Amino acid sequence: MPFGGARVLSFESRRATEMAELIRLNGGVPFVAPALIEVPIEDNEQAFEFADRLSGAAFDMMIFLTGVGARLLDRVLATRAPETRFRDALRRVTVVARGPKPIAVLREWGVPVAVPVPEPNTWREVLVAVEGRTEKSVAVQEYGRPSTELVAALIAQGRTVSCVEVYRWKLPADTGPLAESVARLLTGGVDVVLFTTSAQLEHLLQFADGRGQREAVVKALRRTFIASIGPTSTAFLKEEGLPPAMEPSHPKMGLLVREAASAFTASR
Repeated sequence: MPFGGARVLSFESRRATEMAELIRLNGGVPFVAPALIEVPIEDNEQAFEFADRLSGAAFDMMIFLTGVGARLLDRVLATRAPETRFRDALRRVTVVARGPKPIAVLREWGVPVAVPVPEPNTWREVLVAVEGRTEKSVAVQEYGRPSTELVAALIAQGRTVSCVEVYRWKLPADTGPLAESVARLLTGGVDVVLFTTSAQLEHLLQFADGRGQREAVVKALRRTFIASIGPTSTAFLKEEGLPPAMEPSHPKMGLLVREAASAFTASR
């Protein structure tokens, strides 16, 4: 089998069970340590203000960056207004969707997607997809952290931008598996590390820093075979001095595992 019994570490949260099974199916020995959880922002007055402005025709474009964020925003807004209000308002603006997940959610709602953003679905593809369009007032559904580069680039295109933050990431309540992952890294018990979002590395380093082990964890990661899901994660890994050994042909979890297994074996 491709991984050949290699010890494979993943920090996947939402799909942790699926990730472990994929690693096993590809001949690896998995250890999955969730590095983050998505936390909805309670009492999100910013979201309600955004909804009022959207219904009042303050925007002519809405950019959705994640499917999870779209659903959470819809759920929050439905606590104060009929569910149809948000979706009806979206039908009156140009809707941009970054990749298949928000597209699937919007299709389910019956909201047309005027601008589907192609792979690898980074902010750069969003920017290229809307380049040349005439819409000037843009709303952006953020995810986990501020979309600084995208917002700056949209403004440089001559647009005004308003962001609506739906959820944040934080460390999971149970950090036991994360502590075990650090221990395994530091003792040479990991051969391959898979990253499916840059936030996983960010939280791993934050956790290690709190234990005075950040530098040691970075050094340990440099001794492993690192696989990154796509350009956004790769850029952050490189910023931390951890250039990955590979990216999959498409930013999909199954392809990441399968192609990382083949690439790891070929590298031995």
